[in-house]
Amino acid sequence: MTPVRAPEPVRAKADAVCVAAIEPAREAAIAEAGAAQVGEHLGHLVEGERLVTHYFASTHPGYRGWRWAVTLTRASRAKTVTVNEVVMLPGDEAIVAPEWVPWSDRVQPGDLRPGDLFPTHPDDPRLEPGFTDTGAQDDVLSVVEELGLGRERVLSQYGRADAADRWYAGDFGPSSAIAQAVPYKCNACGYWIRLADSLGQAFGVCTNEMAPGEGRVVSYDYGCGAHSDAVIDLPEQPATEHAFDTTGYDNLELAGQAKADALEADAVESEVGVTDTAAGKIAQAPDEPQPADTAESGPATDAD
Repeated sequence: MTPVRAPEPVRAKADAVCVAAIEPAREAAIAEAGAAQVGEHLGHLVEGERLVTHYFASTHPGYRGWRWAVTLTRASRAKTVTVNEVVMLPGDEAIVAPEWVPWSDRVQPGDLRPGDLFPTHPDDPRLEPGFTDTGAQDDVLSVVEELGLGRERVLSQYGRADAADRWYAGDFGPSSAIAQAVPYKCNACGYWIRLADSLGQAFGVCTNEMAPGEGRVVSYDYGCGAHSDAVIDLPEQPATEHAFDTTGYDNLELAGQAKADALEADAVESEVGVTDTAAGKIAQAPDEPQPADTAESGPATDAD
């Protein structure tokens, strides 16, 4: 059977009148944007029969790489052209906005800030109905609420598997560098508390403030150096009391203190010398004759 080839598209013939109408196209672009924003002619494109688009460079500083597109046409057998459309289109080097992405796809883990709300998608596969409208008695509903089953939506089986895969392959799973460097595992650690949910078969929470996983969900085969079994023999601590050598010791004085003591001793010695000299003079004074006694003794002698 001979294959049938698809017909090739028929290319429109360039209309000479529309192709030559560069100035009418420029005037239409200037009327739209102003003479200061329309640059040189960049060429034309045949859109169809008697339908041609002329391109002019945009000189606007905020639209570098863009171009003005003026589409011209004419009626059959007409000698003048008619402006069909004037728009500005991005060129190959134009800066354009990125493709629009829905907000639910743009938000990433860690983007949520205080005060932000992140609505849950109604078709989130990680959740399933909690079946709270059961019509059960109040005492039964209180037990259901205590068990965590009285919520409008609960975690689905897919949600559990998705969380388990993410946690197990994360920083607190067995493949992390810190877990590979130690022989201890969390399932034998006294600081590890197993989760009460079905996820507790493989995950728990670390309660050791010295461990890198403190307060986080860690896998049962994760491990770190802060394991409760990591015990080492410490040497005896030295006594806190000071020990003194009573067999002998040397007195060490500061040079400044010794000089001050020497100056003080010299001052005391000088003061003692002055006092002794004065006392000697006082002791020798009674042996010398007094003028009053000599005067009185004279007449008595003559009388004798």
